[in-house]
Amino acid sequence: MGWLHRMIERVLFASRWLMAPVYLCLAATLALIGVKFIQELVETVPHVLELKDTELIADALTLVDLTLVANLLLVVTLVGYENFVSPLDETRLGERPSWLDHLDLGAVKQKLIGSIVSIAAIDLLKRFLEVHATPNQDLVIQVLIFMSFVVAGLLMALTEWLGTHAKE
Repeated sequence: MGWLHRMIERVLFASRWLMAPVYLCLAATLALIGVKFIQELVETVPHVLELKDTELIADALTLVDLTLVANLLLVVTLVGYENFVSPLDETRLGERPSWLDHLDLGAVKQKLIGSIVSIAAIDLLKRFLEVHATPNQDLVIQVLIFMSFVVAGLLMALTEWLGTHAKE
């Protein structure tokens, strides 16, 4: 039975490579977000002098939103690949981002919820900029959703903090 046990462990350990295509698809999604960013910018620039301040702010917030999502995808892709598939093998000195050495899965979870809260806050701010066109009930629902993300983030941070301090 020892050989069967070793075989199962080898297969399970090798199955981590099934995640590699997932991370490649996340990288492709990052490229798509880059395309969308450029599209939003190209659509805004020709009309910038005609836009009201609130419209320009809403467009800028959309670009910030896309940037946050892109950053999040990059972090999840690199940290996930390195933690679950294989260490990243950089060929040139200094090519490895310094932040990658400081991110464990707990830190990635915090960045994930922080990004989600930021994205929800940006969306909520855009709705408040268009308050005259947004029904009050929709605003209340969005505030509640935002607050749910904030509470979830605080609980995750507290859980992570308690887990870290319980080990000490």
